Amino acid sequence: MYAGRSPQGRKARRRYSGSVLSLLALGSSLAWGTADFFAGVASRRRPAIAVVGWTQAAALALLTVLVLAGWGRGSASGWVWWSAGAGLAGMVGLLAFYTALSTGTMGVVAPIAALGVIVPVILGVATGDQPSAWAWVGMVIAILGVTLASGPELSGAVSVRPVLLAGIAAVGFGLALFCLDRGARSSTLMTLWGMRVTSVTILLLVALFARSVGGVRAAEVPGLTAIGLADLAANALFAVASSRGQVSVASVLGSLYPVVTAVLARVVLDERLRPVQYAGVSLAVAGAVVIGIG
Repeated sequence: MYAGRSPQGRKARRRYSGSVLSLLALGSSLAWGTADFFAGVASRRRPAIAVVGWTQAAALALLTVLVLAGWGRGSASGWVWWSAGAGLAGMVGLLAFYTALSTGTMGVVAPIAALGVIVPVILGVATGDQPSAWAWVGMVIAILGVTLASGPELSGAVSVRPVLLAGIAAVGFGLALFCLDRGARSSTLMTLWGMRVTSVTILLLVALFARSVGGVRAAEVPGLTAIGLADLAANALFAVASSRGQVSVASVLGSLYPVVTAVLARVVLDERLRPVQYAGVSLAVAGAVVIGIG
């Protein structure tokens, strides 16, 4: 029985108020948005598979230290298959996402990838989530805001390849979030560790076959490590928020990361935001507030 459904799991959930869980989920979107921005920049210099491999390996190193220190001892084994599923789906999603970002089509890629939130929302409701009416309103507003804030291309020809990659990323991210939530109901730490073991093992085999680490230099490792740890922090915050609340609501709040990416692009790269993006940021914030109230 998963901790989230057992009496002990319900007791654990009562330790956190709805507002605290909302803040944790929002924190995950902040970390994801930051990691994705810098990973997108790195993917323009190095192959996406190299960026994913190095960032995932950095997270695995830290998690392994925590596991060996005994933080995950005594945990139930219900996380094993869920963590493997999350690791595989998340790796595929990241590879597709970073590859699409490297082509410079952020305006198309981000909104499509972010809409992968629909997957855990549907699966969450199908497996027992019961969001309030206000939460539903907030989720719709937030998803609309994310789409607009990402700066969707409203005109002009769009290449098929990045659209397909973004669609693959959306499904991968959505399935990864749902699997992460289910595994975290047994053990958050072990689920995160299992995710990285799965993805790093596969990527390591690819690197050995290709006899290459993607051309990454020593000077780039600290930056890639920071990206990996930010992504890990996002996963951890989401896992806690979803496993002690509702995966459908936490997924929507966690999917606000394109807003963070758009703001960073404006501040760091001096990219001008369109009026539709400013409207999207406002809607996303409003949706988050409504969800918190609901």
